[in-house]
Amino acid sequence: MSKSSASSNLKTSITVNDLIEMKQRGEKITALTAYDVTFARLIDEGGAEVILVGDSLGMVIQGHETTLPVTIDEMVYHTKACSKGVKRGLLVADMPFMSYQASVEQALMNAARCIKEGGASAVKFEGGEELAPTIRRLVEIGIPVMGHVGMQPQRVRMYGGFGLQGADSAEAKKIMRDAEAVAEAGAFAIVLEKIPRSLAKKITEKIKIPTIGIASGPDCDGQILVSYDMFGLTDQFKFRFVRKYIDMAQEVRSAVGKYRDDIRAQTFPSETESFE
Repeated sequence: MSKSSASSNLKTSITVNDLIEMKQRGEKITALTAYDVTFARLIDEGGAEVILVGDSLGMVIQGHETTLPVTIDEMVYHTKACSKGVKRGLLVADMPFMSYQASVEQALMNAARCIKEGGASAVKFEGGEELAPTIRRLVEIGIPVMGHVGMQPQRVRMYGGFGLQGADSAEAKKIMRDAEAVAEAGAFAIVLEKIPRSLAKKITEKIKIPTIGIASGPDCDGQILVSYDMFGLTDQFKFRFVRKYIDMAQEVRSAVGKYRDDIRAQTFPSETESFE
């Protein structure tokens, strides 16, 4: 199928209500992260319903070991870049660590920046019951919110790593309460990260908003991956829950090698690639 014919079958723009309707129809949701205009445009044209400007950029773009160092200024910057390439999908900006936890007012101001300056259509932040009042207030003033429960990368220091959450009954009950609280507060969707498949299935069946899973099994209403993982760019890491659809890291290495060889052989640039 050509790009033009494939694009003609896609809805021109995705809204938060469209995602809720997809859940009601049993239609799965595709989500990926993006950090710049080029990948945002390609992911959007590929048909993803949700493009998340993830604070995972702290690890895959900036080289940090966690997402914790990422600032709100950096998130606004990357969201603004991605917004130039997204014409169809729902662009969601991740709220970084300590940009929303201090107070409802802090969350309001920083979320507004993501919308006004960054061009996002919605924001996402991690947390459950304790953040229900914040979610409710943002939704009241017209800022759509995507929740995130289960393994929360911004709490990595508390966990001591990025391990599975919800494996015991007490943790599972807490995650279920968190998901219900987020949904009741007015979030339009919720990410379920690194929890047992059985728990993700129960949450998906119980709450009315879409669940977007990562490392949480196939029963969620949609799936999200870090695009650099799925594209094979972060090949120094091996994740059980990631399916690599292309080995871009090796393709780039190979292309650079060929480019170097052509320069050394003086076959690049050619006459047709030069100007008089």
